Amino acid sequence: MNDHPALAVAAGVADRLAHPDTAPAKVTADATRQHLAHGPVGIALLHIERAAAGLGPWQRAHDWLAVATRRPFTSGADSHPFYGAPALAHVLACAAEHAPGTYRRALDLLDHQVTHDARRRLDTAHRRLDARQLPALAELDTIRGLTGYGRHLLRRDPAGPALEAILDYCVRLSEPITHDGDVLPGWWTPTGPSGRPDDRFPGGHANHGMAHGIGAVLALLALSARQGTTVTGHHQAMRTILAWLDRWKTNTRRGPAWPYWITRNELRTQRLAPTMPRRPSWCYGTAGQARAQQLAALALGDTSLRAQAEHALLDALTDPVQRGATTDAGLCHGFAGLAHLAARTAADAAPQTADQLRAVLPALLSTLLPPGTTPDEAATALVNDPAGPGLLDGAAGTALGVLTAAGPQPPRTAWDACLLIA
Repeated sequence: MNDHPALAVAAGVADRLAHPDTAPAKVTADATRQHLAHGPVGIALLHIERAAAGLGPWQRAHDWLAVATRRPFTSGADSHPFYGAPALAHVLACAAEHAPGTYRRALDLLDHQVTHDARRRLDTAHRRLDARQLPALAELDTIRGLTGYGRHLLRRDPAGPALEAILDYCVRLSEPITHDGDVLPGWWTPTGPSGRPDDRFPGGHANHGMAHGIGAVLALLALSARQGTTVTGHHQAMRTILAWLDRWKTNTRRGPAWPYWITRNELRTQRLAPTMPRRPSWCYGTAGQARAQQLAALALGDTSLRAQAEHALLDALTDPVQRGATTDAGLCHGFAGLAHLAARTAADAAPQTADQLRAVLPALLSTLLPPGTTPDEAATALVNDPAGPGLLDGAAGTALGVLTAAGPQPPRTAWDACLLIA
């Protein structure tokens, strides 16, 4: 697929985002400056990946990082993996690994700050656990929480005590907790999926997502185990989470699927409420969940679970009903994210399933180039879309997903480590 026209769309996006001065103003505004999801550091990731692959100049990445860092980045309680110093640390790590000598001093300082912040958050989390209280989503999730910190530490300090402490926390999080007379999984949160009280979720919920739920915890445990970093109870914690997910798995006409979350009423009745088909995205749904379970299967050496996870993704991507629920191009919950996940999953899949997953990629990528549209027109539309030019929902993330799905090799950088899928 080296000549797939979607690659021309990705190149067109990169060209239109070549320099902050010619990009949409909102991406460089102070409100987005520190956001990995929406701001200039996320766009820098696109140029870092392209430069590492020999597809573009490093100067573009430097220019975007320069505009992002004109003022100091937030650290401490007001920062998290997708905002402030931890977000910048992820991006600089991607650059430093492929441009030796660059950003080294800044990255060392940021790594120290990330470790300090993770320790502070862990202290708070263990006090909450000791008090037998329920967690907030922001304590544990990929975007704002300890699993996001853990993935950075797995990359930057895999043998360090901070990562070990986060993995110990993940193990403890897998233990059940009794609340208002119900035995709940340790990751049950008292709020709605937004992280705020919600009348639609009386008694809270158990979140399954990769962005905000137990999928992220499972993925971090699996990734660290595959890298040889484990703690006491590590494998049992994975199996506890997998058993919960297996209990709530549903069977569609095309294969297994997982609900986005479980409510207190569903837990008490042991029955899922009827729902419309939902998109199988990274943030929520079968695509991200299937990748987390594939990673866990590889870590545990469980061939049956591996086959189930890989076929679940294949089934979701070939089911017109599930695919029809996907309506945008982005990385978080759009076609570029599905294509990227399919490519990442195929790289670790059994040979026959890998071929089947790769065979789905052209159809996913074709959605980015509607009939009668040139790559230049498609690139312009993506950059000017209301979703913006950023990483998670916008054009830069779409272009990065395309590079993996349509390109000749896997990512040269670990840009997608922030998604906990690799």
